[in-house]
Parts: sequence; structure tokens; C-alpha cells
Amino acid sequence: MYGIELYLLIIAFLMLLSVISSKLSDKFGVPVLFIFLGLGMLAGSEGILGIHFDNAQIAQTVGTIALIYILFGGGMDTKWRLIKPVLKDGLILATVGVFLTAMFMAICVYYILDFTFLEALLVGAVVSSTDAAAVFAILRAKGIALKKGLSPLLELESGSNDPMAIFLTIAILQIILLPYSNTIVDWLLMFFMQFFIGLVVGIVFGLILPKILNKIHFSFYGLYPVFTIAWVMLVFAISQILDGNGFLAVYLAGIVANTKDFVYKKNLVGFHDGVSWVMQITVFLILGLLVFPSQLPGVALNGLIIALCLIFIARPAGVFISMIFSKFSFKEKAFISWVGLRGAVPIVLATYPYVEGLENASLIFNTVFFMVLFSILIQGTTLPRVARFLGVELDNQAKQEPKSSPLLYNTLKQLYIDKNSKVIGLSIAELELAPYFLILLIKRGDNYIRPTGSTIFEENDILLIQCDKSTQYKKVLKRVFA
Repeated sequence: MYGIELYLLIIAFLMLLSVISSKLSDKFGVPVLFIFLGLGMLAGSEGILGIHFDNAQIAQTVGTIALIYILFGGGMDTKWRLIKPVLKDGLILATVGVFLTAMFMAICVYYILDFTFLEALLVGAVVSSTDAAAVFAILRAKGIALKKGLSPLLELESGSNDPMAIFLTIAILQIILLPYSNTIVDWLLMFFMQFFIGLVVGIVFGLILPKILNKIHFSFYGLYPVFTIAWVMLVFAISQILDGNGFLAVYLAGIVANTKDFVYKKNLVGFHDGVSWVMQITVFLILGLLVFPSQLPGVALNGLIIALCLIFIARPAGVFISMIFSKFSFKEKAFISWVGLRGAVPIVLATYPYVEGLENASLIFNTVFFMVLFSILIQGTTLPRVARFLGVELDNQAKQEPKSSPLLYNTLKQLYIDKNSKVIGLSIAELELAPYFLILLIKRGDNYIRPTGSTIFEENDILLIQCDKSTQYKKVLKRVFA
């Protein structure tokens, strides 16, 4: 009786309910990802809607596509000037820290479950990456600001540790399925080649994107988001075809692109943030559908013990050992350890054994799913208290002395674009002006234009400029507007 409209109704209902339910995170501090997973479980075959879904291959494919856009959106929202001071610590955490966490987890799993060490190592690799999206959602909801360096470090780690976890998971799976196909040297070479190719592809395509956006001059704004969606696919596909790490490539492409000015930058960053949320909701709903809640009690006890090992042993060991020479204090490292929330990536990676037909695939998936639920709920809800207890929260009462600044009218300049100016036909974004050089208003004939990055300069334009550095103002005039 009903066709596609019934499926559209269910999808719309679940998406809207997910978005509306996110208000619970603001009010009660319940992690939003936990809500999305719960809704997926309620809609599943054992839930209210009774939607039967057990196709791990589809879940893995959707999860992979979702991760691509989640990582790119995270990269586009990452400010290079903030992560640059913590770049070394972040990369060590995202590589050495992830590897150590996987190893310590493997030891715990080996003695708790009746697994071989390789299977235990597989579980360790699956749960080795973090998801700080939930962390920042909770911190924002509670109005908590972390001390300088902590927020960008957690942001960098969460965005860059997924490629390492994915590489480890796939490598260990291949060792289990084809034990004599590669040596340790082969795996090390593959690791460095994947990350090197992903690094190069990400940087190159991240640098090219702003230049294309500034030059292409589409007639309609709506074509710019379409272009960037296709661009992300292109970056991932090319990196994978070249045997690189596509996840690292798209994340780096987002970071590098954000260091440059381009047309509609603010709009595109906001657009990809929205796409990232759509992908998060989609992947969590599907993963919630994939799990059968009746199977969770059977893994609850072992899952609880393993989750506690992850929270109190494996993650802290990975953090403290990898950051042994870091400038961060003991309390700050302890907070970084506690922020190791698990999210979409471990559950998506837990579908890999399913797809490959591993004997203990169902047990691995259910155990990982339970661990993620426990991690999000326990660590997520206690995060504000732990931040205050460890003293890593900024004191909102502390006020800095206001700095003296020149009067506004002393910093305003007027500039006329004559027929010989080399900026005619260029957009503001193409000029890559310094942050202190602001074009406030453009007078064009009898009209006043509020400039944006996509505004094209024309002959006889009169610009109102704000610049509080007179020497720099002259340099910019000579270099750009001469």
C-alpha cells in the first residue's frame, strides 16, 4: 500500500527526533551521541518501530562515507594557529598513543575473553581512537572553557587518530586472515607509505581548493557547496587509489584549506559543519539499528571489565607514556586520559570482522558497542566534574587588563580603485589580506556595498579600510593595490 513515502517518513522522523533530542544534552549533560545510538536501537528490530537491519556491509560503507565528511568538516573547523603550538604532542598522541592504547587493551582482552592474542589485538585496535565531538558538545553545553593548549590538543588528536586506528584494524585483520602474506618490515613500509601519501595528497589538495574557489566565480552560491562535496570525494578516492590513507588526506585537506581565504568561507565552513552532523546522526542511527539489544546482556560483564581497563589502564598508559616529555602537567595529562571517549569510529571498525566473516565477529561487535555506550555515558556525564576536580578549567572570573588601542577614527583609511589597479576583476578572498587589514565598506557609484570574500573589485570603487598598523598599511597598498 505504501511505497517510498513510508521510508521517507521514517527517515525524516528519526532525523528530526535526533536533532530535537540533542536538547537533552544541553539540559541534562547526556552526550548527544548516546542519544543517537539509543534512538537507533529503539527503531531497530527489537525496538518500537521494528526495523530489521543486519547488513554489516551497508553499515560499513555508510560509516566510511560518513567518516570522510566528519573528518573534513572537523578539519575545516580547525584553526591552524591554535593547533600549531601543540602539533608535536597531538601527532604523538594520534600515533604512538593510539598504538600503545591498542597494545595495553590487547593484554586486557586476552586475559578476559577466550581470544587469541591477534583477536585481542584486533579489539584493541578497534577501540583505540577517540571521538572528541561529544566532549566539546558537553563542554559547550556546560559553559566550560579549558586551559590554553588543552582544547586544540584534544581537537587535533581526535581528528588525526582515526587514520591510525583504521590502519591498525585493517592490518591486524589481514594478518589474521592471511598470516604469512606480509612481514613486519612490509607492514612498517606500508604504514609510512600510506601516511606519507595521505599527507602529501591532503596538503596539495588543501592548497588547491581555495585557489579554485577564488578563480571559478560561479554565478550561484549553491554550486560552491556542491563543488566542495565532490572535492572531498576526489581527495579520498585519489589517496586510496595511490595506496595512501584517505582519511588522513581529507582531514589535512580541511585544515590546510582553512588556513587560506576563499569566497564564501564562513558559509562553507558552516555548511560542512551541518554535513558533519547529518553524517554523525546517520551513522549512529544505522549502527544502533545493526545491534540487537537482547544480545548485550550476554557481553555486559566482560564488556564492563574491558571498558574499565580501557578507561583506567590502557588510555592513561598510552597518554602518559607517549607524552612523557610533554610540557603538560600531570593533572592535564590525567584529564586528557579521561577525555578518551569512544564514538562512531570503533563501532564502524567493529563491522570489519563481520564483513570478513571472522568467527568471533558478533562477540567483538557487541562487546565494542557496549564499551562505547559505557564510555560515552560514564566519561561524558562526568567530564565537567573531572575538569573542575583536576583544575583544568579556566577561571571565568579572571579578567585581563584591557589593552589600550588607538581611536577608531585614527585607523580608518580611504582607498580609490583607479583604472590601472591590478585588483580589478579579483575578489577580496583572492587578495589574501592580512587579518589587521579590513575592508569595511565599498562605495560603487551611488550604492554602498557590504563586502564579502566573493565581492569583485571594479574600477572607481572607493574602499573604506580599517588598519591600526600604518607601516603595514603602506606595505599592503604597495604589494596588493599598486
